[in-house]
Amino acid sequence: MVAAHHRTAHRTLALVSVTAALAVLTGCGGVSLADTASTTFTTLGYGMDDALAADRMDTARAALKGLHIQVNEGQFDEQQFLSAVAAGDPPDAVHMDRTLIGGYAARGALVPLTDCIKKERIDLGLFNKTALAEGSLDGTVYALPDSYNSRLLLIGDNVVKQNGMQASDVNTGNWEALRSLTERLKKSDGKKLTRIGFDPKIPEFLPLWAKANGADLISPDGRTAQLSDPKVVEALTYTVGLINAQGGWGRFKSLRDSFDQFGAENQFATDQIGAMPMEDWYVDVLAGSSPDVALATGVFEDRRGKTLNWTSGFGWAIPQGTRHLDEACTFIKTMTATSTWVHAAKTKAKEVRDAGHAYTGDVTGNLRADRIIEHDIWKPTGNAAFDKATRTLFDISRQGFAVPSNAAGTEFKNAWQNAVNRVLSGEQSPRQALDQAQRQAQSALDIANEGR
Repeated sequence: MVAAHHRTAHRTLALVSVTAALAVLTGCGGVSLADTASTTFTTLGYGMDDALAADRMDTARAALKGLHIQVNEGQFDEQQFLSAVAAGDPPDAVHMDRTLIGGYAARGALVPLTDCIKKERIDLGLFNKTALAEGSLDGTVYALPDSYNSRLLLIGDNVVKQNGMQASDVNTGNWEALRSLTERLKKSDGKKLTRIGFDPKIPEFLPLWAKANGADLISPDGRTAQLSDPKVVEALTYTVGLINAQGGWGRFKSLRDSFDQFGAENQFATDQIGAMPMEDWYVDVLAGSSPDVALATGVFEDRRGKTLNWTSGFGWAIPQGTRHLDEACTFIKTMTATSTWVHAAKTKAKEVRDAGHAYTGDVTGNLRADRIIEHDIWKPTGNAAFDKATRTLFDISRQGFAVPSNAAGTEFKNAWQNAVNRVLSGEQSPRQALDQAQRQAQSALDIANEGR
């Protein structure tokens, strides 16, 4: 009884703090996203930086006849979104990372899509189950999958061969061998690190390394944090050790931050890295910026030697308070429909090929669209590096895991990412950092789930 009272008081205090913060934002004018005109439909968090995105929006404009679609381009901004909802002028549809969906759903900031799915006769069987579950909370769908990102191994072919090795020697399933490979491939000039042997991609990729070691960061039902699991501690200890073996976080991060990641002088083109796990979208970047790069591709393996794919992506959700609820439903159905994805992929493929670059395919989260893109739109280019990368991507995208959806959303994610950063900076040991993160994450989960 006493414990329940303290949890209730804590939850009330947290809600008061959020409400007060939003009141301040609103009092300062808030962030107006919705046009006052009844004929304007607004979106948040969607960028139209390539033909795939722009073509899909054109299809949505045709579906919403009589409405002007105002696209507020750029990354999703939490403060902007919550202040707009509090001010009573939310966007009509929001495009956000699916890891955030559960948190906003628990706060009541998003509309459950149950009625929308029924009204528009949306076939949920079209979507990847993992992606759909990531956009749901307690079995209720709050977001339709709008992308599907996989993680694969990208390998600097020149680097491994110059060191008497092959791309197949980069094996994440054998941690002892990977540590040796990392030290063999790294390169330094005095105390300055000039080439990263292997980049474990932490803090962002901790869920992948934990899973490879047989652990999950949270229980399947999204209610119990598991950050202090000894296997998670072991995974963090190992990956931080890889970085320390290359001169420590300061030198490592300094080199990583200097990479021309999106340009022709990127880390693979300049032999500044041996290998790294990476989201699949980066293959498309490399194909456009450095088409002749000596790139090899592999799969990430767990410690049992089985292929492991951590998946993530974005989703379309409808904020509470939208003035165009029915139209928002039509909009998100259209943006995620098979025909919309296929038409956009054809448009993108033609544009890319006309520019003389390799079209490396797209994986969307819509299973039917993915099959059509794989078999009818993507074609081998003759560029062995990118053809293998695309083939690998299509193969691993068929299965994968995601961090289970949870009501704490941002707070849960911040807890484990901040823990990794404390270890990297030398403030805490892996055990100390994850024990602290466990307490913070579980508290956030308990508060978010109280009364649900």
